[in-house]
Amino acid sequence: MANRILVVDDEKLIVKGIRFSLEQDGMQVDCAYDGEEAINLARTNTYDVILLDVMLPIYDGFEVCQEIRSFSDMPIIMLTAKGEDMDKILGLEYGADDYITKPFNILEVKARIKAIVRRSRKEEPRIRIIEKNGLKMDLDARRVFIDNKEINLTAKEFDLLELLVTNPDKVYSREDLLSVVWGYEYPGDVRTVDVHVRRLREKIESNPGDPKYVHTKWGVGYYFKG
Repeated sequence: MANRILVVDDEKLIVKGIRFSLEQDGMQVDCAYDGEEAINLARTNTYDVILLDVMLPIYDGFEVCQEIRSFSDMPIIMLTAKGEDMDKILGLEYGADDYITKPFNILEVKARIKAIVRRSRKEEPRIRIIEKNGLKMDLDARRVFIDNKEINLTAKEFDLLELLVTNPDKVYSREDLLSVVWGYEYPGDVRTVDVHVRRLREKIESNPGDPKYVHTKWGVGYYFKG
């Protein structure tokens, strides 16, 4: 089945170039040129990945990301301007899974898309369910429950939690998490991990300041309490 991608950018030449390159790889591509159109397409279709520019008419990329996260966990990759570190952090805060800095190499874009798709579509021969201290993970259905209440995680939040839960008490450095969870040699910085961990804790911990599940080994990294 072909991967379905939504490309959102008001610069039509950029959209045309991305679309052409992705279609050459056999992907199905929809395009939107403003925030409102992007939200409407995301509501009515299911995408394997959404490429979302920050600077958009009507609603900016942050508003679009936040709105999509209110009804879907489809993976979102933000397109940010070179050197705009705050845009990268804000994108992650609003629920993006990844970001790419403009100007970008289309090969990098395709690598990011394929890495996310591989992670979200991996198949196992049997159902795997992990239960620990009130936390339940259905690894095949990619669902998480805390005390029988389902928690809505983004794709990257789920991947991060899955790695930690399936390797209890093993401490992962931020650099290790960037490499393993993002699926390739990730060129981002460690703040990406910190933002995702904080968002994850806010969703699964009753008291994020005194976590029950995802712990910090100061000066080293993060681990799941086994």
